[in-house]
Parts: sequence; structure tokens; C-alpha cells
Amino acid sequence: MTSQKQPLFIAFTTQKGGAGKTTLTVLTASYLHYLTGYRIGIIDCDYPQHSVQEMRERDIKQIEANNYYASLAEKQFASLDKPIYPIETSTVADAISSAHKMIADYDMEFNIIFFDLPGTLNTSGFIETISEMDYIFSPISADRMVLESSLSFAQAFNDMYIKTGNAKTKSLHLLWNLVDQRESTELYDEYTTLIESIGLLTLETRLPDSKRFRKELSVKNKAIFRSTLFPIDRTQLKASRMSDLMQELAQIIGLDINNLD
Repeated sequence: MTSQKQPLFIAFTTQKGGAGKTTLTVLTASYLHYLTGYRIGIIDCDYPQHSVQEMRERDIKQIEANNYYASLAEKQFASLDKPIYPIETSTVADAISSAHKMIADYDMEFNIIFFDLPGTLNTSGFIETISEMDYIFSPISADRMVLESSLSFAQAFNDMYIKTGNAKTKSLHLLWNLVDQRESTELYDEYTTLIESIGLLTLETRLPDSKRFRKELSVKNKAIFRSTLFPIDRTQLKASRMSDLMQELAQIIGLDINNLD
């Protein structure tokens, strides 16, 4: 586990809605906080919907109304040496100060603070806040509009802020998400070659377009996937490729985690 006192600031961000940034933020935070020794916090500054905070509220309601999840929660928290990870809402402009307040207010030495940012550059304070991230991961899909807007932002930020030292950011990585399994892998290989030819980085892991990424706690008591109170069920890790993604992210940002497949 990292010995640094100042936590890493990390954001999943995209310039188009529906690319999966909020889902990836929650899945990654829950994996690291509940399945490894790392301590996580989330600043939800995607105003006005505050999707992460709303997900936490739905999760709590399910536990209160469902004995199955209540029992799971009791067992999990009895075995953890830490509370559930905190989620604080904020404006984009105040996100960094909100993170420092979280660090000061909670009796927990955070390793990572994740930021759920809005999907638009036009939000006040966006560039100032994203420039404070240590690492940025931008989910992309083969949808032309998503790809063009994401590449435009990534290239501009990489050239104007990362390469020039005008941002704290060490690296920005594009991540193929919502990959249609019916599409030829050659299509994504060609896109990746094009992306890398303009100096951008892409992760090797490609996440499939699967209904499981949209599943939250439900009355059907099925295997847990997306939740702010529980990690992904281990039976879901391999097929979703989330285990592969966690291993790759860990290598980039300097975490030591075991393969949990």
C-alpha cells in the first residue's frame, strides 16, 4: 500500500454523456475500497444530478428495505477495518477545496479521491479543477460524436496542459468502454492506432457493452455489480473485464493489488 500522506486525485471524465464515467467511478472506488486495503473518497461535482450521491441514497434505501442486503452489509462492515467510503457533493469550482475539507474532516488516511466531473468544458472551474488531477481516464466508444469530442478535448488538454507542465496531471489515458462484441476487433485496433498516432495513450483493457454495468441493488437479490456500498461480486469480475481494468489502473497509478478473479 502507498505510504504517501497526500492522496491521489483521479477523475474519469468525458465530454459526452452516456460514456460511462460515473459508473466507472463507482465501480473503481468500490473495488479498491472494499476489496483492497486502500481508502477511497468521492467528490461528486456533476451538478445538478449528483449521480453518485443519488446512487448512495438508493443503496441505503435498499439495505433498509431488504433483509438480504442488510445481512450482507452487516457481514461486510464487520470484516472491514474502515467505514464506507464518503461521498461529498460540490460544485466543480469548489471541488478541490471540498476534497481538502474531506481529507481534514474524516478520521481516515485517504489513498485516492475520485472526482465525478460534469461532461462539459463550459462548466465554471472545469479546467482549473481537472488540472489538479494526478491522473485522468477518459472513457470512449466507437460512436463518432463521442469519439470526436473526447479526442478533441484529450489532445488539447494533453498538448496545452500536461506537456507544458501547466497541470498537475501525470498522464491522461483513453479507455474503450461500451465495446460492441459484434464489432470486429480490427475496428478498435485501427481507432487505437489513429489515437496513438496523435500522441494520446489508450488502455489495453476494453470493457464490453453489457447490461450488468447498469445493474444496481434490486429486490431480486442478484449478484451485486454497481453499488456504492458493496464491491462487484467476484463472479462478475472476469466477464466484465473489471479485474483486468483494475490491474492496469493499479500499474499506472502505482498501487499494489492482488488479482481477485
